[in-house]
Amino acid sequence: LPGGAPGATAGHNPARRRALTSAAGALGFLGIAGVLGRRQSDSAAASSQSADVGPSPAIQERLRGATDRELDIAGEAVPGLVSEIGNFYNVDINEFDPEVPSDDWSMSITGEVGEDLDVTYAELTEMPTEHRYVTLRCVGEQLNGRKMDTAIWTGTPIEPLLDAADPDGECGCVMLRAEDDYFVQFPVEALADGLLAWEMNGQPLPKSHGHPVRVLVPGHWGETNVKWLSEIELLDEAVDGYWEKRGWHGTGPVNTVAKIWDTTELDDGRVEVAGHAYAGTRGVDRVEVSLDDGDTWLDADLSEPLPGDDVWRQWRHVFDPEGVSEVVVRAVDGEGTVQTGDAADPFPSGATGWVRKPIDV
Repeated sequence: LPGGAPGATAGHNPARRRALTSAAGALGFLGIAGVLGRRQSDSAAASSQSADVGPSPAIQERLRGATDRELDIAGEAVPGLVSEIGNFYNVDINEFDPEVPSDDWSMSITGEVGEDLDVTYAELTEMPTEHRYVTLRCVGEQLNGRKMDTAIWTGTPIEPLLDAADPDGECGCVMLRAEDDYFVQFPVEALADGLLAWEMNGQPLPKSHGHPVRVLVPGHWGETNVKWLSEIELLDEAVDGYWEKRGWHGTGPVNTVAKIWDTTELDDGRVEVAGHAYAGTRGVDRVEVSLDDGDTWLDADLSEPLPGDDVWRQWRHVFDPEGVSEVVVRAVDGEGTVQTGDAADPFPSGATGWVRKPIDV
């Protein structure tokens, strides 16, 4: 995609932004995939605050709950139901991420409001707190890519703040803006169950994941979950966001997918295939495996669902490989809709199709 700095929309004053201690690049999504679509190193995963404090009892309980729900998968390439922070995928538009100390952070709600509303970090973290399992998936990844992960996020619901700014509910859209001048537009209803998060797996939000505060929008593509949040602008009508200006349609709900992330030959000669499946807030009802190019389908084993509306599930299937040259997998969401077999590249609306993997034992 073409580069170029993100533009400002009508009524927005860029001068209100705080100075950043690092410059923000404005590279295109695909053009930066090799540089910015990276797995975090240990140093990149570290928060600008101390990460030495262990998770709270509430987070420890949720971590144990996720472990208890995991399948007994022989292969080692399938992560657990909660991803480690250092292995959680990360994609953004920056060459260098913004440095935003918690004490300096504040967020404004502006636009079609009676009066602008400002919230500091201290005020935000004193609001009612929730711990949620939430999965994020990148719109720009290949069909069987690895840019999909799950964490336990701690934050506060966004809806009460929107209601305070727009008590009559007259505004139909919002524009979320970030400290690096990134901006994403949503219908207001998309944020009805949104979360303003400041912790990840019981640790302060890492800088590369939006420290100190990011947005989580249930069931939407990962890049729409704005990091380094600075402003929520209420709008009367929709305008293009950052990716729409570059030809993407990826601010809608995620596509259903089942991924094959591991193939393991067992001691008895059978083969285990395994991975994760995700369908946003629709949930995953089942995963189906075909050993005959889609002529017939078998139900895979599924992990017990995590609590929450926007989470993935593990799956595994074991079979006799004799006469099998390829495995095909697809998911069925909680509404009964089967993952489409129509293959499409990530641009402009996310990759689609069934994942296939050759079997060579």
